[in-house]
Amino acid sequence: MSAGALFDAPGPRTRRRRRIYALASTAAILALAALVALRLCGNGQFAAAVWDLVRDRGLRQRVGDGALAILRAFALAAAGSLALGALLAVGRLSEHRPVRWAATAVVEFFRSLPPLVLVFALYAGALPPSWAVVLGLTLYHGCVQAEVLRAGISAVPRGQAEAGYAVGLRKSRVMATVLVPQALRAVLPTAVSQLAVTLKDTSLGFVIAYGELLHAGRLAASNTVTPGGPPYLAVLVVIAAGYVAVCLALSALARWIERRGARGRG
Repeated sequence: MSAGALFDAPGPRTRRRRRIYALASTAAILALAALVALRLCGNGQFAAAVWDLVRDRGLRQRVGDGALAILRAFALAAAGSLALGALLAVGRLSEHRPVRWAATAVVEFFRSLPPLVLVFALYAGALPPSWAVVLGLTLYHGCVQAEVLRAGISAVPRGQAEAGYAVGLRKSRVMATVLVPQALRAVLPTAVSQLAVTLKDTSLGFVIAYGELLHAGRLAASNTVTPGGPPYLAVLVVIAAGYVAVCLALSALARWIERRGARGRG
């Protein structure tokens, strides 16, 4: 038996057990999927009339309005979270203790709360649903982006800052012209990937009746009559495809930025 770097290579009995567990797990998942498909088929969700309504103009209009609501909320929350993240990251690295402590308290508090709690609390505080979603996501994801940027700034070699001080730059100038540009190149792929999470979290507006994609799709499906019942499955497939397409685009952008940064460093 050959030894690996961290553990011993599995023997014949262990490999046999793993194959059995893998086959059993696969069979259980397939059985569950078949059961769900049978239930949906029994409820008429696979009927041709249900899926024909996906091409219905009125249904497409309502789903399109929900998609625009999501994009508006995402654009505002993304811009706000990046700006707030930059501000809090600089605050956490400040030499002034009150500023550093205040920024740390804000980051640790809002980063510890689930975004759903933030959105619902802001909505309960008499904010309109759209602003509750935008502000809640800005606070949560802004604190996450702050930690990403702070880690990037801290990873810049100390000699870079010392060189800036040696030529007479103040700390603010060193931060703005030396540290932050280098940190952005390093953390930009992670920041873009976090924006994909921000996009998916806009669906939390469903719980406060914000007219986002999921809420609009549910209303459109519930108000549509077909021989197989409301076309919930067809609408959910369309909504899921939209989310997957946008998230894949953001992930591809993050990978492109990472490859471009690697070529630049090379």
